[in-house]
Amino acid sequence: MNLTILGTGNATVTHCYNTCFVLDEGDQYLLIDGGGGNGLLQQLEKAHLRWRDMRTVFVTHKHMDHLLGILWLMRMMCQSWRRGTYDGEAIIYGHEEVVSLLHVMGNALLSSKDSAFLDDRLHFVTVSDGETQQLIGHDVTFFDIRSTKAKQFGFSLQLSDGKLTCCGDEPYQPWEEGYVRDSKWLLHEAFCLDAEAHIFHPYEKHHSTVKDACETAARMGVQNLILYHTEDKDLTHRRQRYYDEGHQYYQGNLYIPDDLELFRNL
Repeated sequence: MNLTILGTGNATVTHCYNTCFVLDEGDQYLLIDGGGGNGLLQQLEKAHLRWRDMRTVFVTHKHMDHLLGILWLMRMMCQSWRRGTYDGEAIIYGHEEVVSLLHVMGNALLSSKDSAFLDDRLHFVTVSDGETQQLIGHDVTFFDIRSTKAKQFGFSLQLSDGKLTCCGDEPYQPWEEGYVRDSKWLLHEAFCLDAEAHIFHPYEKHHSTVKDACETAARMGVQNLILYHTEDKDLTHRRQRYYDEGHQYYQGNLYIPDDLELFRNL
């Protein structure tokens, strides 16, 4: 299993792309979220990935910085089916609000000739809290993070020797323990350094600091922690500064990726 981080930034970044990523194994690909626009297509191309291969998609929630890129992917798929340059089918997974919104927006924004492929070639699957589906050959369990903002799901994917868990773009909460504890890999948001919380005000936005995320990972017995959904005011030094703060609280393997970073053989 490989992981490509397409974007690492929070909703308002301008120097990096919004948080989204791809898991792949063999010739199967799972896209998680789409960022905030058609930059998704550029990020995929820069990562040497083809949008045509993103046939399995999971959208965590309906915020623009996670959802709008999916509409561009839908457009590319439907136009290509109409033109006869794309074959097969694709599936988008999400909770009921996400699925309903994508369906409505697809019908409203795509031409009638293109939207005809919705539910015909492009399928929407609604998942519920605690439900397990098999995606790209792995059991994936979805869970409601109980967001105080838009309804949002995280997920836990079973690897051959552990699990990879994503908490979405909000801080870990105690009801997620069964999914997060002892994860081989944990993807967790870190809006900013704890030392700069007075500047970025993460708690007002329902986000966490590097310190918060690292303390959670240490308490939950996580082997590898990936921090994302960050600010972008100092990308040149972000990795080192986040690493320096994080390792005061977490002694496992800590990663602060840049956009397009690739993790092989999870």
